[in-house]
Amino acid sequence: MNTKKTVLILLLSALVVAALLSPFASSSPDGLERVAEDQGFLDKGDEQVLSSPIPDYLFPGIQNEKAATSAAGVIGTMLTFGAVYVLGRIVTVRKAKAETKLQSTSK
Repeated sequence: MNTKKTVLILLLSALVVAALLSPFASSSPDGLERVAEDQGFLDKGDEQVLSSPIPDYLFPGIQNEKAATSAAGVIGTMLTFGAVYVLGRIVTVRKAKAETKLQSTSK
């Protein structure tokens, strides 16, 4: 199996998992939030410097909570995949340029 096909299968698998499992995520606080609550400094973190484009893992504009969570999971997966893809391309191009430069200097 070639690399492009493998990447596509992995992306589609991640999107299916994000779409189908995101609505079943726990609504309980995560570990960091729980510690902040237990130690009494949770309220000090209420002030936000930046706002999230997908607050509380609910995609804005979608009324159904499970659908909004699923959409947030899919969008987050696509953004993460896109970022990793772009970084991978940058590294690949730089590596190819470095190898070409090394080959031209060794001649």
